[in-house]
Parts: sequence; structure tokens; C-alpha cells
Amino acid sequence: MGFDFAVVVPYLGSLFQGAVWTVIVTCAGGALSLAGGVVFAVAALYAPWPVRWGIKGFLWLFRGTPLLLQLFLIYFGLVEIGIDLDAFAAGILGLGLHYATYNADVIQAGILAVDRGQMEAGRTLGLSQGQTLRKIIVPQALRDMAPPLGNNMIALLKDSALVSVIGVAELTLSAQLAISQTFRPFEFYATAGVFYYVINLGLEAILGRIERRTQVAR
Repeated sequence: MGFDFAVVVPYLGSLFQGAVWTVIVTCAGGALSLAGGVVFAVAALYAPWPVRWGIKGFLWLFRGTPLLLQLFLIYFGLVEIGIDLDAFAAGILGLGLHYATYNADVIQAGILAVDRGQMEAGRTLGLSQGQTLRKIIVPQALRDMAPPLGNNMIALLKDSALVSVIGVAELTLSAQLAISQTFRPFEFYATAGVFYYVINLGLEAILGRIERRTQVAR
């Protein structure tokens, strides 16, 4: 017995392919979470009250339920009302919506932190409320919120492993498939952990560069 990492070598190609899909899922889910966070934050602050309370209820619901349950509901549940998403699309939608709710809180705080005079200045220049938000308020809020939004992105990367349960062939599922053939769980899960760590280092480097650039732009 004992550990034997030589068994991993023939499967490195499939693990690398799984890592690539992990990066794709993370980037797509992260982009959706950021865009959704902006929409939810603006709607929760400025939409008419029925929409505002509807958005707040949606945010409360998604923050109060597990991501795994949300993935199951999106992938298996929506079929019952005629919305048949493949596993990849369902995984991205689940991750994106889940983290959009947390990004929305961060962005709301950032918008409220922008001086109210910015809105008044935009309206004085002839911009509508929507144009002022899009061109002046939201960009400033996003700039100031770069660190917490980056933290959410890192958390999303780690939670991307959950999409394996609905059949997305990312890194964790690739490791599980290899384990089912070799019966060597420690070696493959440890190797997958190394892949995740390398991806996380790359993501942290990118986020750190973005944060430094936003600090310089202030």
C-alpha cells in the first residue's frame, strides 16, 4: 500500500482539461455575477417600489439557500416548466446568480458611499438618472469595491467544484472519474488540490493587478 502518485501521470491530460473547464466556468460565472450584481444593486436602490421589493426578496431567497440546492433546482427543476438547460449553462447560471446576490450587497454599499453631489452634478449636465448611474456612479462604486468583489470571485472559483454534481466535466469531476478507474482517491484529490491552488494563485495575481490599477486611477 502507500501513496503512489505515478498512477496520476496517465490522467494528467484529463485533469488539465478539467482545469481548463474550471477556469471557463469561473470566468463565465464571475462575469454573470458582476453584471447581475450591478443590475440587482441599482434596481434595489432606484427601481419603483414593487420591483425594488421583488429584487430584495429574490436576493434574500438566494442568500438564504445553499448553492448546491440552487444548482439542482436550475438543472433538474426548470425542466418541469419547459426550460431545459444543459449542465454547463445551468452551472454558470447557478454560480452567477448565487454570487450576484453577494456582489449586489457590495455594490449597493459602494453606490451609497459615492457622494450624492455626483448624481446632482450628472443631472445638472443633462444626463438622465440612468445615464448618471451608468457613466458616473456605478464606475466609481466598482472601483472602490474591487477588493471585496475580488474576494467573491475567489470564493466562486472554489465553489465551482459544486457544478460537478450536475455533470459539468470540470476539475473535480475529472478527478472523480479517474478515481473510479484507479481506486486511488488521495493521489487524485491531492493533485486536483494542486491544480486549484495554481489557478487560485493566477486569479489572485490578476485581481491584485486590477486593484492596484484602480488605486492609481483614484
